[in-house]
Amino acid sequence: MVSRMFSKGVASLAILSTLASPSFAGGLDRGGYNIDQLFDTSPFSFQSGVTYVMPQRKLKNVQDINPADGLGNNGIGGGSTSVDESENYAVPYIGMKGGYGPVDCLIDYSEPFGGHTDPGLGWVGANNNIETEIKTRNYGATCSYKFDAGPGQLRLIGGAFYQEVEGFKERLVAPPGAILAATGLVRTGIGRLDMSDEAVGWRAGIAYEIPEYAFRTSLVYNSRVKYDDLRGTVDLTQVPVVPVYGGVVTDVVGSAEAPDSLELKLQSGIAPDWLAFGSVKWTNWSLLQSIPLCPTSGACPAGGLTSLDLGYRDGWTITGGVGHKFNDKWAGAVSLTWDRGTSDGYGSQTDSWTLGVGASFTPTENIEWRVAGAIGVLTSGESGTITKDGVTYGNDVTYSFGNDLVTALSTSIKVKF
Repeated sequence: MVSRMFSKGVASLAILSTLASPSFAGGLDRGGYNIDQLFDTSPFSFQSGVTYVMPQRKLKNVQDINPADGLGNNGIGGGSTSVDESENYAVPYIGMKGGYGPVDCLIDYSEPFGGHTDPGLGWVGANNNIETEIKTRNYGATCSYKFDAGPGQLRLIGGAFYQEVEGFKERLVAPPGAILAATGLVRTGIGRLDMSDEAVGWRAGIAYEIPEYAFRTSLVYNSRVKYDDLRGTVDLTQVPVVPVYGGVVTDVVGSAEAPDSLELKLQSGIAPDWLAFGSVKWTNWSLLQSIPLCPTSGACPAGGLTSLDLGYRDGWTITGGVGHKFNDKWAGAVSLTWDRGTSDGYGSQTDSWTLGVGASFTPTENIEWRVAGAIGVLTSGESGTITKDGVTYGNDVTYSFGNDLVTALSTSIKVKF
């Protein structure tokens, strides 16, 4: 039989050893939504942590397949045919959980989605992307009610969250070199899109627990987040006045949706001081195809004044692992994660395989410190011209990429009473 003390130790470590791995999953996933702190058996707990991710995606064999635009291979805007695309990033988390009787509630802050690519100006594909960054901030409140059912307890879960998104994209939209008459400065030819919005979502789920065996299974659904008023600007002040919107800043508006997701998690004691755990997660990334942004006044050009072209397919993430309690203070766990890439012939988000290792140190019954690391492979592939639902993607630049390395480090501290 597995003791309750085991459940508090290694059972919670299963959370950490998998934390770093999904933080570089496909789409714009940076860990998604995590409400595992809700299951903490202490009446009150505070947890704070951060995951730092270091992807090393390198694009090669880059070709400008539309030489009529005057960019790329002819040397205007950069001629390098290989470039480092990815940027390191940090993913923070803060959560406070309280429980009274059969009711537990969690208030948390996270950054579930985001992305940052920065190939710069000096490559052939500068007309596709110089730098793109998307950030989210998520404020959630989730509660559960549990009651006896058979040998264990059934838990009903519900909650809501408020989410903010902001981002920008820069790319070369015209050859640099034109002179600004007012200042005598040379135009860079770079255009910039800025955008932001906020919206709300909800979650619902169910869980079943048998503490004596460190057993828990949960199924949680997180809703879509509808950004119906995605507003921003397109800055073409560094672009000649032709066409119509060149040389000015134009207000734009559009709409998009952050994806809904469904995740099944399972863990169970398998021997004294040993725990097995796993999860399967589906994320509806195919919601994000092309996001057109139109001027707030006047007619909208076909496809928008500009657009964010993603062309994603749905994401699947599968994780399995084992945890072991060494003594009353130390425990460890190891996990393996496979994530199906969301790129569908356009983009560099292919399948990834990740090995995660975590350790937990509990110097007193009120403090728990966790640390984890992960190393993975971003598998090889290529990006070219594709057509989905009548929309063409990748008709400006093509490239390939090999098997690239990605690493991550996580640390967190939990105080519980």
